[in-house]
Amino acid sequence: MSRALPILTNATARRLFLDRHALAEQPSGAAKGDDLLALIERLGFVQLDSINTVERAHHMILFARRPSYRPDNLARLHDRDRKLFEHWTHDASIIPAAYFPHWRLRFARDEARLRERWAKWHGDGFDTQFEAVLEEVARRGPVSTADVGEAEERRSGGWWEWNPSKIALEYLWRVGKLSVVRRDAFRKVYDLTERVVPAEHLAPVPDPAETVDWACNAAIDRLGFATSGEVAAFLAKVTPTEAKDWCAGALQRAEIVEVGIEGADGQVRRSFARPGIGEAADPPEPPGRVRILSPFDPALRDRNRAERLFGFHYRIEVFVPEAKRKYGYYVFPVLEGARIIGRIDMKADRQADRLAVRAFWPEAGIAMGAGRRARIEAELDRMARFAGVSRVELAGDWLRETTG
Repeated sequence: MSRALPILTNATARRLFLDRHALAEQPSGAAKGDDLLALIERLGFVQLDSINTVERAHHMILFARRPSYRPDNLARLHDRDRKLFEHWTHDASIIPAAYFPHWRLRFARDEARLRERWAKWHGDGFDTQFEAVLEEVARRGPVSTADVGEAEERRSGGWWEWNPSKIALEYLWRVGKLSVVRRDAFRKVYDLTERVVPAEHLAPVPDPAETVDWACNAAIDRLGFATSGEVAAFLAKVTPTEAKDWCAGALQRAEIVEVGIEGADGQVRRSFARPGIGEAADPPEPPGRVRILSPFDPALRDRNRAERLFGFHYRIEVFVPEAKRKYGYYVFPVLEGARIIGRIDMKADRQADRLAVRAFWPEAGIAMGAGRRARIEAELDRMARFAGVSRVELAGDWLRETTG
């Protein structure tokens, strides 16, 4: 590797990466209104997930950064203030409404792609209710999947075998003709996009090249450093080829530079970053406070990158039989300072008014002294209050052997 290539040590790269993900500062702030919006803009988006082992993923993502956060704060910003909208990145996500114009490229591409794909899934005639459902929503107002198509035949199977009206709602949302006005018990409630998204965000229609440029810049700025593949994957809006071409052009225009990023294994890999990062990089040292992260936290969403950067091998063991699991199928990563120190298996049991902690597995090389254990237990107390239960119950053998 060229000697001229700026190198970020692993310690510096971790701190920079955590700083860009709002995990390198003291967790504090109002966590509502414009403060919460600014946090989501800083992250770019917040992934939604229905699993509610302790709290839903989007709420845990925000709580890890702002302990004063409560779920009603997000609902108010989305449902009432309309400063957020819900759509797709790599998965369903909450996104700043100001970014809506750049989702028009996604809508256009999904319209062609989904018609072809869904025709194979659903068979001929899957689109028969599209216009009728759109007209019904226009006349009736907000509807959910419980409100349409009850007299229609439904095949057995997964969500892709919904009745035609329910398929229509999901399709019309994916292509931008409907928007999510709110969620009731996590069920999407849809209305016409022009009645949901503020007018100032509906009017602009960027051309595709402008959106590609915006999306790639957004990725570099929020990740700190990235390969072209990671640029493409950040919002899952541009193609790998578009991201690769953008990086080549931005490099030629001196908008980005190549840097070497030292991984936890000592290997140095090439990435792109803003100019001057190698000379001036002095990111803050994250506080030593322990934070329990959602498995879908944006800092950990790319499992391969998390392993390269933090030496943390993490997968949700959904398809692993119980008898063969090393951990529970849904365990939470635990961050302390700039290190991931382990994973914890816990569940909010609201009937018993407790946060039941089954196990904590430290990572290799993590000593479990009294101070670290006290910090973990303090975070569990905070997590219990956030989950709406009054006490933490630790299993007798909750502190397990190291994972390495």
